[in-house]
Amino acid sequence: MTTQHVTRRLKFTRNTWLLLVGIVFIALTLRSPLTTVGPLISSIRDSLGISNVLAGFLTTIPLLAFAIISPFAPKLARRFGMELTLFGSLILLTAGIIIRSLGTIPALLIGTFLLGLAIAFGNVLLPSLIKLSFPLQIGLMTGIYSVSMNLSASIAIGVSVPLAQTAFGWQGALGMWSILALVALLVWLPQLKNKRLAAIPEVAKEKIPLWRSPLAWSVTLFMGFQSLLFYTTSAWLPEVLKAQGISADNAGWLVSLLQFSQLPITFIIPIIAGKVKAQRMIVVGVTVLYIIGYGGVLLNITALTALWMIMIGLAGGAAFGLAMMFFTLRTQTPQEAANLSGMAQSFGYALAAVGPVLFGLLHDSTGGWTIPMFILIFASVIVLLSGMSAGRNVLVTLYKR
Repeated sequence: MTTQHVTRRLKFTRNTWLLLVGIVFIALTLRSPLTTVGPLISSIRDSLGISNVLAGFLTTIPLLAFAIISPFAPKLARRFGMELTLFGSLILLTAGIIIRSLGTIPALLIGTFLLGLAIAFGNVLLPSLIKLSFPLQIGLMTGIYSVSMNLSASIAIGVSVPLAQTAFGWQGALGMWSILALVALLVWLPQLKNKRLAAIPEVAKEKIPLWRSPLAWSVTLFMGFQSLLFYTTSAWLPEVLKAQGISADNAGWLVSLLQFSQLPITFIIPIIAGKVKAQRMIVVGVTVLYIIGYGGVLLNITALTALWMIMIGLAGGAAFGLAMMFFTLRTQTPQEAANLSGMAQSFGYALAAVGPVLFGLLHDSTGGWTIPMFILIFASVIVLLSGMSAGRNVLVTLYKR
């Protein structure tokens, strides 16, 4: 493995291109199998005769899988090497997607859980791999990785229903993403000759548990609440817009506008964050966009709904890109980055899993959308508070000095 320690100019050797393309293809698989479910929920429910509760649980299962496996991903990468661990996760992802699309309730649940476990490895390990392989281009590479995730997520939302309306049905619309996972697996094959992270020796100092670091908890809360906002918005915002008199077709278009609004800012923010010492002003900007966007929806100003969607999309894209950067900016080594990523994504996604359920329960108990929308405003404030702490120019300290 060769890293660029002398110059910031990235030398695109054959190995560099292979690694970069491999990272991009893995990133493309990390959200598309998840976001393709939302538009197909009604078709899946009606076909299998399952309840609304179980249908809604399909979006929560992967988040619970993320929470379970994320702390173990760095340990497995250290034992087997990051390349082999990611390769194994792609095999599991391909299998999970295929099992999910078999058209039975047990297969749907088991496959969803398996692909959630697989995606968790990519979520946790790719930021660490970027820090290890591109130490002087972290912002650029994180931007490429982040925008790849969001691009595939947006495309998946758009093509799911048209694919389900063909002879393949909803099973084919879900199963087609196994092709992308298989391609990513093949593209990743050349990396198996390396064994990054596993070759890094432990630092010979007495460790301090990561959970005792206030900074690590700030990063975790930022990760968790921005994820809560993303998944709750994806699950429920179309229903909120329809309740405000917007047609189902237009509501879908508006949510797609939100998704695509994330793409440019998801690429730009990691680059900016990597060039400044502290990221607090970015956090303030993110929060302002969140509150104005959700506030516009809350106040039912439907004439400007497209603007609210763009603002929420910009905020969400910036928050996600910044969360990915915090794993590398707040740590010294790739191993520390992997550990922080594992902790933040474990607790963070467990927290995110609560959002859609709580939002729905509040709607059922109040009969309206006002109180649930205040949950999104409250979560935006937590993003601000945790981000102001995580955005300081300090490092997580894991060893006694």
